[in-house]
Amino acid sequence: MAATSIPAPAGKTIYPEPYASRVKGRLKRKLGDFFGLTNFGVNLTHLLPGAISSLAHHHSKQDEFIFVLEGTPTLMLGDEEFTLKPGDCYGLKAGTGIAHQLINRSEETVTYLEMGDRTPGDEVTYPDDDLKATQLAQGVWTLTHKDGRPY
Repeated sequence: MAATSIPAPAGKTIYPEPYASRVKGRLKRKLGDFFGLTNFGVNLTHLLPGAISSLAHHHSKQDEFIFVLEGTPTLMLGDEEFTLKPGDCYGLKAGTGIAHQLINRSEETVTYLEMGDRTPGDEVTYPDDDLKATQLAQGVWTLTHKDGRPY
């Protein structure tokens, strides 16, 4: 099956506003979900010029891995920046407290695979934004302000 034949709802994100609009230009095909995978996720993600992969964040329990297929995204890793190219990969270990995200600063679309485990009880911290994500049972995420108030 061609990965590009798997649906990718344009503009779909779990982020509430005002954060949802910040990932405009990201198209994510949830390959793992399509095949019913429960232990790990795999996404084929496209970033239009100027788009970001996510808000800068780090996970408490879930590791992530990215593999660049096309384009030259900038990996933001804490206070450092790295320009990646096709064939480059990077592993993002959970529990480090180092925030990360990809930014497409180029004029071409960036395409990459992102993989992550689905360890229960994960919490995601967004150091630059008033947002916290907590994984509940069955992989459902809840998003709150950092002080626990719901969105």
